[in-house]
Amino acid sequence: MNRRLTARERRSLGSGEVRGANTLTVLGLDPAAAGPTGYGIVESDGRRCRMLHYGALRVASRKNGESAGAGLRQVHALVEKLLNEFHPDVVAVESVFAALNLKTALRLAEVRGVVLLAAAQRGVPVRSYSPSEVKANVAGYGHATKEQMQAMVRALLEMRETPQPADAADALAVALCHIQTERGRARLRMEPQPEVRPGSAHAAITR
Repeated sequence: MNRRLTARERRSLGSGEVRGANTLTVLGLDPAAAGPTGYGIVESDGRRCRMLHYGALRVASRKNGESAGAGLRQVHALVEKLLNEFHPDVVAVESVFAALNLKTALRLAEVRGVVLLAAAQRGVPVRSYSPSEVKANVAGYGHATKEQMQAMVRALLEMRETPQPADAADALAVALCHIQTERGRARLRMEPQPEVRPGSAHAAITR
């Protein structure tokens, strides 16, 4: 299952096909140990964000005689396809959740490893965010429910429908988390440093 902007939606947003110098395109990924791996492409011009494409990959059941890495190969092919089609500036991925049991955590680490490999092969940087970081950045609450996250993603991206399945919404949320984190860092860099005058208390401390 996947969804992308229609031609009419792109025109209504005034997107065109040319990306501006300040445009940031992020591929968000929500790796899964057993269920679907969610993915979402979000583009930001510094003022607003819009969804370009999203969906979820449900890895087919392993056939007789098929290697254990067959599912990982499908994930690698998906990430490679998205990188080739959308040319994101960065890949944002949800990190392994510490509270998972060992078997699930190891499986999830394998999927994340494939994602990191695909990005490294294209020279695209990867940023990781914990589930609580994503929820706090997008919903303002580190323990937001999946339904709350879906509603916030829909609102922030001005989508006409609630993103489904939840795995895809989570991936869009990871992309939004990275964009908002970068905005915060940019604001900190732009803030003027306080002037320090000779003889002031601060100057005396720093000397």
